Amino acid sequence: MTTLSSPATPAETRDWRATAAACTTVVLWASAFVSIRSAGEAYSPGALALGRLLAGSLALGTLLLVRREGLPSRAAWPGILWSGLLWFGLYMVVLNWGEQQVDAGTAAMVVNIGPLLIALLGARLLGEGLPRRLLLGMGVSFAGAAVVGLSMSGHGSSSVLGVLLCLLAAVAYAGGVVGQKPALRHGSALQITTFGCLVGTAACLPFAGALVSDAADAPLSATLNMVYLGIFPTALAFTTWAYALARTTAGRMGATTYAVPALVVLMSWLLLDEVPALLTVAGGLLCLAGVAVSRKRPQTGATRTHPAQPVEGPLHDAERQAADRP
Repeated sequence: MTTLSSPATPAETRDWRATAAACTTVVLWASAFVSIRSAGEAYSPGALALGRLLAGSLALGTLLLVRREGLPSRAAWPGILWSGLLWFGLYMVVLNWGEQQVDAGTAAMVVNIGPLLIALLGARLLGEGLPRRLLLGMGVSFAGAAVVGLSMSGHGSSSVLGVLLCLLAAVAYAGGVVGQKPALRHGSALQITTFGCLVGTAACLPFAGALVSDAADAPLSATLNMVYLGIFPTALAFTTWAYALARTTAGRMGATTYAVPALVVLMSWLLLDEVPALLTVAGGLLCLAGVAVSRKRPQTGATRTHPAQPVEGPLHDAERQAADRP
């Protein structure tokens, strides 16, 4: 008997779009680490954060005006302010500063505490729960991130201040994500991202003098990398992040970012000719395996069996009419 395949349901379509948005975010955030290397050599941490946020705010504000989305509702503003100050503002400054104090491996290990904190805060403050599959996947991914960090350590100096700054960045990142999640119930992804970025820009305005001074001496490549950071890893990637976050839990979205270390290794290999060690490759594969485990949803009996749906037609209509007769 021939059966017809049913079209994708709205829920399946939304899930596909959310997955694509999350993948876009991860790829662009991984590319940011490559660009920060160039821009960070010419710009101080605060100046780089402000320049990036200015470029991002300009791109987001233009898109918001074109789409005529306007202001989000009043209920969204506590989350916008919280995520804007912590994630767009504090996180970007202290991460830039911390990466100047420690080697890349140490920074990667410490900052990757962030997704674990997101899961814990999401369970405590948002009532999301801690599924066993999520915890298992995050444990595997964190082990992979630690392996990547260990394999990259020893190529720079580290300090207690640098470790503390990276830890503060992880806390600010986690707090910003958990604060942003409720706001997405009261505004679109573009609205929440745009005004969060504007809040972060306002918080970084004290670095305006340093930005002007650094820009006067910076090479064009560093400035272009700063603009790239603002338009793509900030404006575009934070918007796709918010779109995906609105359609899943904060814990699962945080776990997705464990793919970033693996992609950074790959991009550094392809773009900077930095051949990774075997230990680094193994850690990257562990990160990806953990992400796959954490994002896989448990199947129910109904979804496993997929019973064939009857084909509607004249024969079925006649049968129903016959059954309805007295």
